[in-house]
Amino acid sequence: MVKKNDKQPELDFDGQREGEELLFVFRRHILAMRKGFYSLLIPLVITALPVLIWQHNITLYWLPLAGFAIGLLLFFYHFILWYFTIYIVTNQRLRQVTQRGLFGKDVIELRLSKIQNISYNVPGFTGEVFKFGTIVIQTFVGDLVIHKVEHPDKIYNQLQNVVNNIAEAEGEHEEVIA
Repeated sequence: MVKKNDKQPELDFDGQREGEELLFVFRRHILAMRKGFYSLLIPLVITALPVLIWQHNITLYWLPLAGFAIGLLLFFYHFILWYFTIYIVTNQRLRQVTQRGLFGKDVIELRLSKIQNISYNVPGFTGEVFKFGTIVIQTFVGDLVIHKVEHPDKIYNQLQNVVNNIAEAEGEHEEVIA
């Protein structure tokens, strides 16, 4: 058993800075990995067709099992990409961690004080039914667009509150300095 050092605070995520507080974490909607669902079903359906055509050939009954196994592997790959792509919001920054393949990772950080505007969009009927949408975070440098976010209205409100709190805190800090 590893004994923790009392001087080092326990971190909530890799790359967390000293004094940084984790506010919330969100990820894309489960529908964002629809390619994974298709990857599971298509091999199964394709390998089931010979069994339906030549029903008297008993050796063909192993094909759907092989198709299902291949589909599971492909589904697992897409699940890993979805599950390990997260958005971390702290009291200082927004951190986007995007899984690229099984071993690759992209990290984008955006200081909350640099955010100019936040908006969200629900794409019609399917977005309303399944509760997903797109969040656009505008900065001086460019836009950070997050597609297929689960409950975009709630995430939008949380982000707005955090950014407003940062702006108010910086405004008070500037008044004290002046």
